[in-house]
Amino acid sequence: MKSSERNFARRIDLTSLQLFVAVCELGSIGRAAEREFIAASAVSKRLSDLEATVDTPLLHRHSRGVRLTPAGESLLHHARTVLYGLEKMQGELSEYADGVRGHVRIHANISAIVQFLPEDLGAFTREHGQIKIDLEEHLSPDVMQAVAEGAADLGICHVRQNTASNPPLQTAPYREDRLVLVVPHHHLLADSVQASFCEVLDHDIVGLHANSSISLAMHQAAARAGRSLKLRIQVTGLDAMVRMIDNGLGIGVLPDRAFALMQGVGRLRAVPLTDEWAWRELRIVARDFQALPTTARLLVDHLRASPPPRAAHAIEAA
Repeated sequence: MKSSERNFARRIDLTSLQLFVAVCELGSIGRAAEREFIAASAVSKRLSDLEATVDTPLLHRHSRGVRLTPAGESLLHHARTVLYGLEKMQGELSEYADGVRGHVRIHANISAIVQFLPEDLGAFTREHGQIKIDLEEHLSPDVMQAVAEGAADLGICHVRQNTASNPPLQTAPYREDRLVLVVPHHHLLADSVQASFCEVLDHDIVGLHANSSISLAMHQAAARAGRSLKLRIQVTGLDAMVRMIDNGLGIGVLPDRAFALMQGVGRLRAVPLTDEWAWRELRIVARDFQALPTTARLLVDHLRASPPPRAAHAIEAA
């Protein structure tokens, strides 16, 4: 941290930030003072000191209350982030007082969460009951970004070739999956032993979020074929996709194990895709595996040593 940045951090008063947020939320110095049990004059003084610290007006004061300046809007955003981080820090530290002896933050994509992580994390927590795991679902690019920025200790996602990040990230293999074409049992492709993605392009498609790894792979495959996708609807979850397909809104592509775990949702069939890109690898991502806390390294070792889940023998939902 530069000297100027360190001095700025020292001059910012957290109580003043809290009062600034209260004034913004209530639109009035008087109402904020009442809510925070402090004199209105003291609130006004702290706001003036805050404006002097950042060397720019933050509020327009008028007879009916206050209105944010552009600089005030920016500070409100950052102040909320800082205060939320402090609340989260307090909550995590209180857990250590209650007996928690470790904390690992993981961001993972939906494929990892649906197919593999429930069993693997469940087994880990049974062995290490005093280690808390926070798991959040995100798209693969967002998982990579969160790890790069330090918002997550570990990421689990599909890492695209030639993906660059700053700082550079380290990855390790986790699991493999295969994409299959999911169709209603009466569909033209339902009796196919396998299919190429080019055959999919003639039909309406139920797709996932535009930035998901599956969606990006489908768009790239269509572009290589000189075609476009007939996207009829896009959803954010695999369960929603399967229900849409079952109700005749199109066909879709999803991981084989994820489909097998959803058996019982309609009368659907899975047709393996022959395209090379249909075979995918999920990887564990970290800024530096050796620099991870002991608890996070324990989890990485567990994930890499976990046996693959039992193969799902049926790929047709009755």
